[in-house]
Amino acid sequence: MTHRDTIYIGGEWVAPTGHARRDVEDPATGAVVGSVPEAGAGDVDRAVAAARAAFPGWAATPVAERAQALRRLHEELTRRTDALVAAVRAEMGAPEKLAQRVQVGLPLQVLAQTADVAESFGFEEHIGNSLVVREPVGVVAAITPWNYPLHQAMAKVAPALAAGCTVVLKPAELTPLSAYVLANAVADAGLPAGVFNLVPGEGRVVGEALAAHPGVDMVSFTGSTAVGRHIGAVAAATVKRVALELGGKSASVVLDDVDGDLLSTAVKVTLANCFLNTGQTCTAWTRLVVPRGRMADVEALVAEFIGRHRPGDTLGPLVSAAQRDRVLGYIDTGLAEGARLVAGGPGVEGLPEQGYHVAPTVFGDVTTEMRIAREEIFGPVLSILGYDDDADALRIEASTDYGLAGAVWSASNDRAVAFARGMRTGQVDINGGRFNSLAPFGGYKQSGNGREFGVHGLVEFLDVKSLQM
Repeated sequence: MTHRDTIYIGGEWVAPTGHARRDVEDPATGAVVGSVPEAGAGDVDRAVAAARAAFPGWAATPVAERAQALRRLHEELTRRTDALVAAVRAEMGAPEKLAQRVQVGLPLQVLAQTADVAESFGFEEHIGNSLVVREPVGVVAAITPWNYPLHQAMAKVAPALAAGCTVVLKPAELTPLSAYVLANAVADAGLPAGVFNLVPGEGRVVGEALAAHPGVDMVSFTGSTAVGRHIGAVAAATVKRVALELGGKSASVVLDDVDGDLLSTAVKVTLANCFLNTGQTCTAWTRLVVPRGRMADVEALVAEFIGRHRPGDTLGPLVSAAQRDRVLGYIDTGLAEGARLVAGGPGVEGLPEQGYHVAPTVFGDVTTEMRIAREEIFGPVLSILGYDDDADALRIEASTDYGLAGAVWSASNDRAVAFARGMRTGQVDINGGRFNSLAPFGGYKQSGNGREFGVHGLVEFLDVKSLQM
């Protein structure tokens, strides 16, 4: 059991202004595994004041010293790997390998890379008779989701600190435990007081106060499109910068020259991507778009590979009872709209008795008008859609409001790249290309704006000034 009574402001663990608390539940068992205080608007004021006081000194700190501070933080977090894995497993119910490799391993990699990127980045350049300088934007409110709690925090905190900004982090209500481990590491890494602050609490209280706060210069938010719209509207009153990483409904498109082993790989990898983190991934390929004449082959391959995704083993629970019920509601909707179950669905036997599990589910006979083909479900649900030709496949791929990620499979790399160029989405994997944490990450359309990771992620937290000579 992890019970915390304080929040981290100005380099100190301090009592919050109120007495409200929130229990943290392990979604694999439904048991309460900890509790944390819920900060209020007064705590936000204190955290923002601490960040503002720390900003001038941190912004003036040489880039090499900021990079070294991030490396010390990396060392402290690496020493706490077991604690981080335990925290993520407790708050997310994540299987062991997923917790180690993705939930904890990936953010540690991002942190190390960000230090290197900052140290080699050109913060100044000469253009004609002007000296163009990039300066930190100021105080950043980082509002993060529950699906990858440490990773999403690191995607904001690391580049913001590297840029010379100071940060107030509000973790998701459901998953605050890993953020406390992060704050402990910040304290032991010796970062100056106020450079990093932690204020857990409800979005409608803490998140709202941060978005509206005149002392916050930028909000970086990852979460649902609906909440992102609201944050953008609230932040607009003070004309602060807003970076939004929102929802997705990504397509894995199999072109008509795919056959044999490549077709098998395309289906296998698409299932793994769709069901990663139990489908609670904004970039999940939740639509498999295939030639109509290959539907039977694809469904046979689904039947062959879906057994690799076992609830309670390789497939964890949904994060909460509410999320489980939401996903089951979409499955019922798919059936009501005329989609055909290829695998999974409601009433599957053998699910773990404890926790919030849903069987991995695949639908066939899906059309673009169906809600399961248009809306983000955020669970282990895949829709298979058939197409007639490349133009039809591209139309289907673009038939949602989102544009975050996707995949293309083809026997010709040139053909796949040409198709990918026609997709209005932020990142596309070609024939199973691996995730690159140095490449820009972000979406088109209602998947948001701004980019994270690598040089592009660092630039998000910088303002540009030109000095004419």
